[in-house]
Amino acid sequence: MRRTGPIDRKIPRILAIAGSDSGGGAGIQADLKTITALGGYAMSALTALTAQNTIAVSGIFPVPPDFVARQIRAVAEDIGVDAVKTGMLAEVPVVETVAGCIREYGMENLVADPVMTSKSGACLLSAEAESVLRSRLLPLAAVVTPNLPEAAALAGIGVSGLADMREAARRIAQMGPAWTVIKGGHMKGGSPVNLVYDGRDFFEFSYERIDTRNTHGTGCTFASAVATLIGAGRGVLESIQTAGEAVHYAIRHSHDLGGGNGPVSHAALAGRFL
Repeated sequence: MRRTGPIDRKIPRILAIAGSDSGGGAGIQADLKTITALGGYAMSALTALTAQNTIAVSGIFPVPPDFVARQIRAVAEDIGVDAVKTGMLAEVPVVETVAGCIREYGMENLVADPVMTSKSGACLLSAEAESVLRSRLLPLAAVVTPNLPEAAALAGIGVSGLADMREAARRIAQMGPAWTVIKGGHMKGGSPVNLVYDGRDFFEFSYERIDTRNTHGTGCTFASAVATLIGAGRGVLESIQTAGEAVHYAIRHSHDLGGGNGPVSHAALAGRFL
C-alpha cells in the first residue's frame, strides 16, 4: 500500500465504505461513531445518500462508482488503512469497484456486512449485486457478518434456529471469507446467539434479550466494532466477542428517538471496549 506523510502507529486507521443514513442511527454515521468511540481513526467512502429516519427510507441517491473509488484511493494513498468495513453497496458497479480497490491496495482486514435491507424493510442491495457480492467481495473478507435474513439469502436456505445457522455458515464459508458470523438478533424468543464459524469450528456467543424497539444501527455498529478491534491488533475471535458485547451495551443504553426503531447509543461505548 502506498503511503505518504507521517504515520501514527498508535491509532488504528479504519475505513468505512457504506451509505449515509440521514437519521444518524445506521450507515456511515453509525460506522464513524462506533470507530471513534472505540478509539480508532475513522475514514469514509460514501456509496449512496439515503433520506431516512427511524420509520422509513424515503429516497436513495447513489454515488457514481468512479467517485467511490476516488474516495477510497484518496485515504489509502495518504493515510493508510489498517482495517476496512463495508456496508451498503447497492448496485453491481459499486460492489465491483469496492472489491477492485480492496485488491489494488492489499487491504487484508476486511469486515463485510452484506447489507440487503434497512431496519424499516427498504431494499439496499439489488439481486444482481447480491450475486457479485458473493463472487467478488466475500472471497476477500476476513469476516462476513450477515443477520438471519441475509444469511438465508446468501446460503439459499431458510434460517430460523441454530441448526440452520450452522448449515448457512458452512455454505457462506465456501464463498471465501475466513470467518463467518451469523447474528441472531432476529431469532424469535430466548436469548439471541451470534454463531461464529472459522471454516472448521463453531463458537457461540449468547446475550440477554433486551426488551426495546430501539435497535436501529446494530448491524453497522457490530461490523465497525469488529473492524476497529481487528485493526487495533486484537485476534479475530476476541474482536467478534467484544463487538457483540459492545452492541449489547449500546442497545441497553439506546435512545428512544423518533416514531420507529430508535438508534443505539454509540457514545456509551467510549472508553469501554478497546
